[in-house]
Amino acid sequence: MAKFYGKIGFAITDEQKPGVWKEVVTEKYYFGDVSKNIKRYQTGDGLNDDLDIVNQIAIVADPFANENFRTMRYIEFMGAKWKINSVEVQHPRLILSIGGVYNGGQKNWVT
Repeated sequence: MAKFYGKIGFAITDEQKPGVWKEVVTEKYYFGDVSKNIKRYQTGDGLNDDLDIVNQIAIVADPFANENFRTMRYIEFMGAKWKINSVEVQHPRLILSIGGVYNGGQKNWVT
């Protein structure tokens, strides 16, 4: 089983002004294990096939991750940001199933 250390992006909704809410992406570093590591090509609408990975990474969760696992958006793995498709809670770990490349909002600050 391979080891993992990297960033996970959380999109937390924050009130910017009274009545104005915005998602603020916060990145945190976590340790874990890569329990499944599979790559595949998806036939897309474009000229080239899309690279898709079907991986599971089990991270050791801290109190922040346990409270905010619903807001996890992406994980940085193998030099790219990948979408988190689902999160399974198995205390003290969180099992993250990841898929295609993440193209959403970028981080505003790092902790």
